[in-house]
Amino acid sequence: MKGERGASAPEARVTLPPEESTLDATALTSLPRGRALLEPHRIALMAVAAGIVFCAAWFMRWDWLPQYAGAIASGVGVTLLMLVSTSLLGFFFAVPIALVQVTGPWWLSLPAQGFCTVIRGTPLLLQLWLLYYGLGSLFPQFPEIRQSFLWPYLREAWPYGVAALTLSFAAYEGEVMRGAFAGVPRGELEAARAYGMSRWKLFWRIWLPRAVHRALPTLNGETVLQLKATPLVATITVIDVYAVISKIRQVTYLTYEPLLLLALIYLILTALLVAAFRYFEKRIPTRSA
Repeated sequence: MKGERGASAPEARVTLPPEESTLDATALTSLPRGRALLEPHRIALMAVAAGIVFCAAWFMRWDWLPQYAGAIASGVGVTLLMLVSTSLLGFFFAVPIALVQVTGPWWLSLPAQGFCTVIRGTPLLLQLWLLYYGLGSLFPQFPEIRQSFLWPYLREAWPYGVAALTLSFAAYEGEVMRGAFAGVPRGELEAARAYGMSRWKLFWRIWLPRAVHRALPTLNGETVLQLKATPLVATITVIDVYAVISKIRQVTYLTYEPLLLLALIYLILTALLVAAFRYFEKRIPTRSA
């Protein structure tokens, strides 16, 4: 038995030369990528998609599209503006909300926890209506507000939509960042302190980038959900792409064509968001264990 084992060991070690093994490994790793589109289930999905596109183009009415193309483009611009502005503002507020829950005193952490609980526990549409129909109806009763420079903006609907979406994003992302801040290894923070970094430099150069990197996949999902929440601003007369499509349905008496176009627009915007976040995930350097 020992002789057999000794004889079989060299045979197990005899493999292809390094050049050939490297070529085989490269070929094996490249084969799934090259043939990914030729798999049966992917071919079936592409055939179904092509059939849907053909049926939509051949059996449905699209003569109204050139007439409303400008309004649709303007609505998409409003949707993107609402998404970008509320996401950036929400993340700006989410960072201190998360930070005080991890390190802040109790008289700051408790209000932050209460804010996140209330906003996440109530529907966004209710918050939007409370701001627009509730708070917005109180401002005209004060002459000081009506005579101030803010009145031309407060009488519009979009500030209340921005406020509601910003608060919602801040609450959800605040909880995400709280877990990200708490998940950063303490050894990295202690090493930064040992190098003599100040608190601000430690936060800006070590803690915040590491937390953002940990939360980036979840931030991608939250931003996509924020995009899907933007149609709610149409309920307070903000003319986004959803409001434009609703108006087209009322004028043309068509149901499926405008809705299919709206679904396609949101699919494209979602795909662009996912691609952008994946690009940043790959660009951020990480260390393997």
